[in-house]
Amino acid sequence: MSSTNQKISLDVALIGGGIMSATLGTFLNHVEPGWSIGVFESLDRAGAESSDPWNNAGTGHSALCELNYSPAGADGSVDPTKALGIAEQFQQSRQFYAWLVEQGIVKDPSTFINALPHASFVIGQDHKRYLQTRYETLKQNVLFQDFQHTTDIDQIAEWAPLVAEGRTNNDVAMTRSEAGTDVNFGSLTRQLLDAMAAKNSTDVYYNHKVTNIKRSGNGWTVTVKDKASKQTLEVNAKFVFVGAGGGALPLLQKSGIDEIKGYGGFPVSGEFLRCTNEEVIARHEAKVYGQASVGAPPMSVPHLDTRYVDGKKSLMFGPYGGFSPKFLKSGSFFDLPFSVRVHNLGTMLGVAKSNFDLVTYLVSELAKTRNQQMEAMRAYYPAAQKGDWEMITAGQRVQTMKKGPNGKAVLAFGTEVVSSADGSIAGLLGASPGASTAAPIMVNLLKTCFADKWAGWEDQIKELIPTLGQKLNNNASLYTEVKDRTDKVLRLN
Repeated sequence: MSSTNQKISLDVALIGGGIMSATLGTFLNHVEPGWSIGVFESLDRAGAESSDPWNNAGTGHSALCELNYSPAGADGSVDPTKALGIAEQFQQSRQFYAWLVEQGIVKDPSTFINALPHASFVIGQDHKRYLQTRYETLKQNVLFQDFQHTTDIDQIAEWAPLVAEGRTNNDVAMTRSEAGTDVNFGSLTRQLLDAMAAKNSTDVYYNHKVTNIKRSGNGWTVTVKDKASKQTLEVNAKFVFVGAGGGALPLLQKSGIDEIKGYGGFPVSGEFLRCTNEEVIARHEAKVYGQASVGAPPMSVPHLDTRYVDGKKSLMFGPYGGFSPKFLKSGSFFDLPFSVRVHNLGTMLGVAKSNFDLVTYLVSELAKTRNQQMEAMRAYYPAAQKGDWEMITAGQRVQTMKKGPNGKAVLAFGTEVVSSADGSIAGLLGASPGASTAAPIMVNLLKTCFADKWAGWEDQIKELIPTLGQKLNNNASLYTEVKDRTDKVLRLN
């Protein structure tokens, strides 16, 4: 840049180079190829923050193994509603992935998605009864028709040898689905943004940090700092999407839209133990999820997790909860205090008052020694050896705090789009299931923010997601057809 205050005009400004911006940009390039789009990423490459597989974004959430998506009621019954919703959404994401491969946007699907069984493992009679009920409830549904369940330790040893090895307490149970996948959202994001950057209508700016957003006529002025040259870029955009992970809340606050008032953020960090023993890594081929500790947020559910990162098979266990006031791994220690406003102070204090168990959980996690961390792992892998594992820092997640339907302050789990009344700006808040449901989340954003254009776009979006508007769980033959097709294109069978 040659000036200290260069100005450009865009149809769309996408803030953050993660999977959400990459997905939305791909959709917009498809339905409006002539629109000018700019992507602004603070780091030196795409997908390196919340979308990075080492930052706890590598599961491919489809509710097959994540027990928190199918909670038990007071009467012992299991509500499948959330699990079914997430499973439906991930099927839409799979269709989008298949379209990317068919179009040549992604050359080799194994660079970002691989077949991998998903399993849930529990210990003790109460948890076994819950898992049995969950299995019987979900098994009735088309999207969970391949579910398997066992209380036999020999069968568990066949499905997940590390879980059974050295186990003295055989009061256990496991469910398993072979329909699971492992998704490297960092790799997928980079391939999508590379494809966008190859188009004349799209520019991707790395090492460019957005510092302010303000109204400007019918659009927005986005102030961007070039971290290398220290110069400023002033971007006038008709539409702005804030897909900046934990950094979305402060930027939406700076925009001044009424819809963000009352929202706060509670950052949760974490760590993983990553295996360094190739023989151990080779013996485990699954994502095994357990029960969350009391007070633990959903992304802290323990899991012994196979991942494929840049073509290499890896194994990790965790996460171990932690706390940092940063909203991003690359953020500032002032992120949390600077996010406090008059309009959200009551919400944040209300959440603090009613979520003491979360504080207790985080304090206990922070106090754990390395030996205690290993003991936590041995509940899932009894024969684990301390020398086979190294500690890595996971990413930051910001749990949304807001007023619930009854006006009471709540700590909200999940992902949520907040948009202005006129649809000219929107941002994504929250965490899990996040990346796995990026495609349906961005479809809903298009419907909301571009309501006057959706009728003309819908058939084009159905080229990417053919079953859009239909529930596969209500149509067994359609589900089988879609799954067989996407499995073949994505080379999952």
